[in-house]
Amino acid sequence: MKNSKPNQDAVELLKKLIATPSFSKEEDKTAAIIESYFKIRNIPFKRHLNNVWAVNKYVDASKPTLLLNSHHDTVKPNTQYSKDPFLPTIEGQKLFGLGSNDAGGCLVSLMAAFCHFYANENLKYNIILAATAEEEISGQNGIESILPLLPKIDLAIVGEPTQTNLAIAEKGLLVLDCMATGKAGHAARDEGENAIYKAIEDMKWFQQYRFPEISETLGEIKMSVTSIHTDNKAHNVVPAVCHFVVDIRVTDVYSQEQLLETIKSHIHSSIKPRSTRLRSSKIDKAHPLVKAGINLGKQTYGSPTTSDAALIPAPVLKCGPGDSARSHTADEFIYLSEIEEGIKTYIKILEQVV
Repeated sequence: MKNSKPNQDAVELLKKLIATPSFSKEEDKTAAIIESYFKIRNIPFKRHLNNVWAVNKYVDASKPTLLLNSHHDTVKPNTQYSKDPFLPTIEGQKLFGLGSNDAGGCLVSLMAAFCHFYANENLKYNIILAATAEEEISGQNGIESILPLLPKIDLAIVGEPTQTNLAIAEKGLLVLDCMATGKAGHAARDEGENAIYKAIEDMKWFQQYRFPEISETLGEIKMSVTSIHTDNKAHNVVPAVCHFVVDIRVTDVYSQEQLLETIKSHIHSSIKPRSTRLRSSKIDKAHPLVKAGINLGKQTYGSPTTSDAALIPAPVLKCGPGDSARSHTADEFIYLSEIEEGIKTYIKILEQVV
């Protein structure tokens, strides 16, 4: 089924999604909008929790499977919005609204591209379009929950705002809950062992240490202490315990297990990883999917941000309309021309591959 007006339909769909709050774990109403999009086009679909997916018409079990994926959840609007985040507004060539750039523009562009290929009988790949939930919180009820329900994924495009350039690698994420332990005492006397001071020594290590191996596409491992607190309520007690959180952006040259081993050998605080699920991802620059984008004049780069690409067990290209710098900002917007370019880019890349 080829849509005669994909740009207009994509914009109208994006307006509906913007107008419907879809915070992570609360995406049921936008999932229903996506279901309706497929129903109108007589495209069968499935839904699990708030994830909706469809498969091309002429599925052949002997063919490999290509996944087109983006998310329909959003963060909550920040307090600096001057516009109604749920009122889709076009001013000039800009469409304003929460989730317009991250990642609504990518999602509706991928859906338009999927419809373009849906009824093609001669595809080299089966194509699955999956609109998924909980990406913004890396939740387990998002894409991870439907992977067991899908055929084996051999290749994927994840829609995130990249200015339609080609993110051929992205950093993974490792979050550590750390605890320095001292001994309580009275602050007025020379008593106790101050856990804050012990924590500071470890935090200095996180600030100063550099892992020797540097990724060709992603650069250095980045470690940042992002939170610190004690359980103290009283000002005159030397704290026995100090908690702090470390955000680590992982590259493709170290496993998360290797990072943890190195960290544990250098710091005294106890460490508890929140998760090791969000691993660095990479697709070879010589892969046909990447070469297809390069043939269109697109640039390759390594992305410092983490997406659902981290959870897909296959080579993944991250690519989409919009600009990552606009994500999570006040008065978020996407250019209408970017949506048009996104649809064209996806179709032209896929034409060379599928």
